Amino acid sequence: MVAILEIGAFISSLIVGRLGDVIGRRQTILYGSCIFFVGGALQTLATTMAMMMLGRIIAGFGVGMLSTIVPVYQSEISPPHNRGKLACIEFSGNVIGYTTSVWVDYGCGFIKNNLSWRIPLLMQCVMGALLALGSLIIVESPRWLLDTDQDEEGMVVIANLYGAGDVHNPKARDEYKEIKMSVLLQRQEGERTYADMFRRYRTRVLIAMSAQALAQLNGINVISYYAPYVFESAGWVGHDAILMTGLNGITYFLSTVPPWYLVDRWGRRPILLSGAVMMTISLSLISYFIFLDVKRTPQMVVLFVMIYNAAFGYSWGPIPWLYPPEILPLSIRSKGASLSTATNWAFNWLVGEMTPILQEWIKWRLYLIHALFCVISFVVVYFTYPETCGVRLEEMDSIFGDASTVHGASSVQDESASLMRAGSPFSGADLPTLVIDEDDDENIKSQMQTSGGEDRSVGAWLNRVVRGRSESRGSGRSGLSSHGRYTPIGQQDNSARSGSGNRN
Repeated sequence: MVAILEIGAFISSLIVGRLGDVIGRRQTILYGSCIFFVGGALQTLATTMAMMMLGRIIAGFGVGMLSTIVPVYQSEISPPHNRGKLACIEFSGNVIGYTTSVWVDYGCGFIKNNLSWRIPLLMQCVMGALLALGSLIIVESPRWLLDTDQDEEGMVVIANLYGAGDVHNPKARDEYKEIKMSVLLQRQEGERTYADMFRRYRTRVLIAMSAQALAQLNGINVISYYAPYVFESAGWVGHDAILMTGLNGITYFLSTVPPWYLVDRWGRRPILLSGAVMMTISLSLISYFIFLDVKRTPQMVVLFVMIYNAAFGYSWGPIPWLYPPEILPLSIRSKGASLSTATNWAFNWLVGEMTPILQEWIKWRLYLIHALFCVISFVVVYFTYPETCGVRLEEMDSIFGDASTVHGASSVQDESASLMRAGSPFSGADLPTLVIDEDDDENIKSQMQTSGGEDRSVGAWLNRVVRGRSESRGSGRSGLSSHGRYTPIGQQDNSARSGSGNRN
């Protein structure tokens, strides 16, 4: 039953790579959330084992979609100076969910009827519903928008992420041009098939897949899935074993906080290497004390399980979700991330299936096997993983040296004309289509100040985007004022403002 969800996640993670390129990151998150909600509902209302298994595999479909596309989305909306921090915060949310589930299980363990298992399963519906609602107000990935030639919408998103809502902000304009030119160059590489991806970007894809495989082989699911069994084997029984699992979950979460501040300072490699060392030592000592089976074994196993979980939560927990999307180029990012995530779920399933068997056959030696994989992880990272800290996504090519360099191709020049069409935010380095009258711009700002202004925060902008999405699409030139210029976020055309007044 534990591994059924992984089967669904594996299947959907292979499919979602193409889906994310076609319908976008935001829509994929919405559909994944809804599918996860349906799976959770079937499990909660299950009256037969068949219904329970169906719900679990459907929930797995949703998990596979979300675990593939969310890291891609996060990497594409994050600036390079704190991309790692935001990915680590995302992983912390994952661990909060795990820890909460353990404590819900512990509390429901005292209930003496069917609610003892229906309530924990219902929590899936709550989380799925919240994520689905959230997907309705988040922005689309600007890189996906530019890759699909939705330049105007992409520029608006970039302006809010990099330019405080001002499309004339130099940093936002530079970011737009960098992303768009990268898109145009990658188009010259031909079809974006999986075969072409392996031919051109084999090293990157294999590194991305290895990160997820090693994360699972390092033994985390021996603790996550079978923590009560591990503690029982060390002498804790019944509710005490679940209680220890809950305390371990709290330690697990706390360990994910330091990377918020370290990953963009130390880099990815030092964190992965140091984490592998700590996990090797912890797993070896867990094995040693279970083998001794002395009076202090229960306490020592709990101690080193917590140390192991802390080491994983600080290193091999978040980084394998951050690293693959940032090293993969935009043209194959979604497909490459799908293979990376599918690798995660394949080895997740393998570990989930083999752990109870190996615990029965080889007992304490199981932890030594995972300690060996931690050593292998250290070696692989040391010799093959380049440092990506602070590197822009469009500059990863310089690290791997496997991208197209056809800057002078005539087809690229033809594609570059898309940057100069009337509806484009840019028409070249000097932006000739953006007719900015400084006096008029000052008048607009003065009018906004005297009228109380309008909230230009990202949150307020998101609400306006949701309310006015259909109107902006109908205009044909989203974001353009009657003067033929892009209106900064929070500013409306004078004629519209006079008719509708100031809206917040």
